[in-house]
Amino acid sequence: MTTPHHPEPTLGELVGDIGKDLSTLFRQEIELAKTEIREEATKAGKAAGMLGGAGFAGAMAAVLLSLALVFALANVMDAGWAALIVGVLWAAAGAVLFSTGRTRMRQVSPKPQETVETLKEDARWARNLTR
Repeated sequence: MTTPHHPEPTLGELVGDIGKDLSTLFRQEIELAKTEIREEATKAGKAAGMLGGAGFAGAMAAVLLSLALVFALANVMDAGWAALIVGVLWAAAGAVLFSTGRTRMRQVSPKPQETVETLKEDARWARNLTR
């Protein structure tokens, strides 16, 4: 019984296969980058929404509670001093909200880290092929 002889692929076929593989790899890397960017944009949107919501809620609360607190403090001190104390309290609350929002924004990465790493690996692999 004889085994069928499979001819070795030609250089042109090998180069064609490498080209197809690199094209597929490139498309996959682009898709990974898109996915990572979408995820980071979602995180950034949520953080921005939280900052906006905090700002609106803070403004509404500041107006209503400030008036109530100023009137309450005006019963025991001059109304001007009462308004100043309330204003300082709301400035401190705003600083805390700003600091928290800024910290969350810093956690958002605009660079698709996984894609960058795999592209570096692909470049190393391609360089080793040509040696």
